Amino acid sequence: MSPIAIGVLALSMSVDAFVAALGKGAKSGAGTEGGSEGENRPSLGFALRTGAIFGAVEAVTPLIGWALGQSASPFIAAFDHWIAFVLLVAVGLHMLVQACRPRAVGYAVAGRVSVWMTLATALGTSIDAMVVGVSLAFLDVNILVVAAAIGCATLVTSTSGVLLGRFIGQRYGRIAEGTGGSILIALGSVILVQHLTAG
Repeated sequence: MSPIAIGVLALSMSVDAFVAALGKGAKSGAGTEGGSEGENRPSLGFALRTGAIFGAVEAVTPLIGWALGQSASPFIAAFDHWIAFVLLVAVGLHMLVQACRPRAVGYAVAGRVSVWMTLATALGTSIDAMVVGVSLAFLDVNILVVAAAIGCATLVTSTSGVLLGRFIGQRYGRIAEGTGGSILIALGSVILVQHLTAG
């Protein structure tokens, strides 16, 4: 997998975290009942902490998926590229469907509870990355490089999402998610075509 493809994959995988972070920023920017608008706007430190949690989880889950895929690869080597194609397209379609559905993602701004809720949200948004990790087990990739790229991309996008959410809301997050889903479908199709033409 080329560096460009790894970068595109990393950005696509970070979209769910970005959307969740946008939701948090949008909610905070709206203020709370009985309080002034922007009273709960997250600080840069909170945004960075949120980005670090999302990034760490998004980096670990593809490794788990890759390990699961590696354990099965000797038994399905004859059609492994078809599996990679189906998994990537399925994740892409899921992201497109999610992009069409309004959703509210929020968690407490301060206190110990917010760490656990942030972690829970990060785990929820990283399931797609685990599935993609399974598909990567059937391709010629350095999974550590890919996982690090996904983690770094998620750190940047989710931190930015928390800070930007108060200004642009969740609408643009859905557009980003739809774009990410389309990219994954295209990436899966390219992998399959390359395999079929090489054979």
